[in-house]
Amino acid sequence: MEENTTTKDSLAKRHGFTEADFEQISALGISLDKIEGELLLFQLGIPKITLERPATINDGIVKLSNDEFRKYADSFDAKKKKLKLKKFVPASGAASRMFKFLNEFLNDFDHENETINAYINRKKDKNLPIFLAGIEKFPFYDEVKAKIKELTPDYYSLEGHEKSFLFIKTMLSPQYFDFANKPKGILDFHKYETEIVTPVEEHLNECAFYASSNSVSHLHFTVSDHHENLFQNIIDSVKQKVENKSKTKVYVSYSHQDKSTDTISVTLDNEPFRNENGQLVFRPGGHGALINNLNDLDADVIFIKNIDNVIQNHIQEITLYKKGLAGVLLDLQQQTFNILKAIDDDKIGEHHIDEIIGFMVDSLNIDILEDFDKYTIENKLEFIVNKLNRPIRVCGMVKNEGEPGGGPFWVKSYKGNISLQIVESSQVETNNPEQAEILAKATHFNPVDLVCATKNYRGEKFDLTQFVDPSTGFIVSKNKNGKDLKGYELPGLWNGAMAKWITVFVEVPLVTFNPVKTVNDLLKPAHQPQYGS
Repeated sequence: MEENTTTKDSLAKRHGFTEADFEQISALGISLDKIEGELLLFQLGIPKITLERPATINDGIVKLSNDEFRKYADSFDAKKKKLKLKKFVPASGAASRMFKFLNEFLNDFDHENETINAYINRKKDKNLPIFLAGIEKFPFYDEVKAKIKELTPDYYSLEGHEKSFLFIKTMLSPQYFDFANKPKGILDFHKYETEIVTPVEEHLNECAFYASSNSVSHLHFTVSDHHENLFQNIIDSVKQKVENKSKTKVYVSYSHQDKSTDTISVTLDNEPFRNENGQLVFRPGGHGALINNLNDLDADVIFIKNIDNVIQNHIQEITLYKKGLAGVLLDLQQQTFNILKAIDDDKIGEHHIDEIIGFMVDSLNIDILEDFDKYTIENKLEFIVNKLNRPIRVCGMVKNEGEPGGGPFWVKSYKGNISLQIVESSQVETNNPEQAEILAKATHFNPVDLVCATKNYRGEKFDLTQFVDPSTGFIVSKNKNGKDLKGYELPGLWNGAMAKWITVFVEVPLVTFNPVKTVNDLLKPAHQPQYGS
C-alpha cells in the first residue's frame, strides 16, 4: 500500500495525474507501477536489439528430411494418447488492413468525374487491378453480387466499371457487409464444391487432423469480447459437421485481451495524452498481452497459429509438418526432463557434465558461460537447472520470400549472452550498417507456426510471465482525432514475450504458410479450389 501511495504521489507530482485519473486507472485494473514504468520507457526509449548473426540451416535452424518428419510425427502420434493437446489461435484482429487499399479507393475515387482506370493510373495503384481481374474468384462474390442486384433495379444496364464500384462499396458498407470492420476469422475465405468456409471452420478442421488425442480436440480463440458471438454462431453451425466427418469431439473456448494489459499513450513530449474530455488514453498492448491468455491454458502441448494462415483442401499436406514439430518438441522435452530428474535424484556427477552441456549447446541452442569450467559441481548443476527448467517452443521457419514480419536471429543481450530469438525489423537499429547487413542476410522467415510445452518436469505449469524480456517492447507512432501520439506495445507474443524460453527452429516448407494479409491473397493458389488438383 505504501509503495502504491508513493507511486500515486509521484504520478501526481511529475505528470499532473488527478483523482479522476486514478479512478479511471483503477476501473481498468491497471497498476500504477505499470503506468510509471511505461512513462519511464517513453522518456528513456527502448534499446534496439543487437543482432549477432542470422540463424541459418545448421546454425540455429534444423533441417529435417521428409522421412525424419515422418519419424517425429509417428513418435508424436504414439505419445499423444497420454497428453492433453490444445490449439491456440490469436483471432481478435479486425480485417481493416485486409481491405485497406479498397477503403482508400472509396475515399479518394471521384465517382462523378473519373473512371476506375483513371484512378488506377492517377494513384499508380497496383492492388486494385488484381482485385478487379479476379473479382469472380472471391468466395463472397456471389453473395455480394446478389445484394447489389437486389438494391439496383437497372443492374444489367450498368457498365462494367459501375458494377465494380458498386461491388466494392456494398462489400465495405457498414449498412451491408462491413467486411473491413469484422474479424478476419468469420469472413468467407474458401469456396468448396458445396460450401463456403471461414477460417474458424478451417481451424476446427485442422484441430481434428493434428491437435487431437483420444478423439478429443481443444481449440482456443482469443477474440474481442464484442465479437465472440460472431465466432460462436459459426461454431454452432459447423461443429457437428466437422465432428461427424473427423470422428473427433472438438471443445472450443475463448478468452479476451485483458484490459489491465492496456498501455498508456503519451504526447510527442512524453506527457500523458488526453482525449477531448480530458481523460487519459489507453491502447491495447498488442499481441504480446496474450502471454497472459496462454498462461491460463492447461495443456501438455499447445499449437499456436494465426487466424489467417489456413489452406484450402489438402490440410493433410501440412499435418505431417505440424505433427513433426510436436514430435521434435516432445523428444527434446523428454531429454531435458531426464536431466532435471537425475539432478533432483542426485545422480549427476562431474563425468556427466560434458554430455549434458553438449546437448544444451547442440540441441537447445543454449549459450554457455566462458568460465563455466571453473565452476564448482554445485554451481554447474545450478546453472544447468536454471537453463533447462523453462518452457520450450519449437518454431517452424520458412525460407524468406520477402514477406513482411519477423525472422530468426542469434541475438546478443546487454550482458553478452547469445540466444535464438524471433526478431521484427522494427527492433533493429537499421541506421547501423552492420546491423542492417545482418538483418538483410536473413534466410528464413517466421510464419507463426509454434508448438509449445508450458509445464515443468514435475508436471506443474510454468508462470509464463516470468520468461518475458520487458525491454523488448515497441514504441509506436499513432494518431487520434488528428493529434499525434505515441503508444507502447508489449513485447510480441513470439518475440520478447518468449525471449527466455528454450527455443528451437526447424525449417518447414512454404506450403505451411498461407496468410491472408490483403484480400488479394485469397486469389493465390492455396486459397483457390483448383489447388492440388
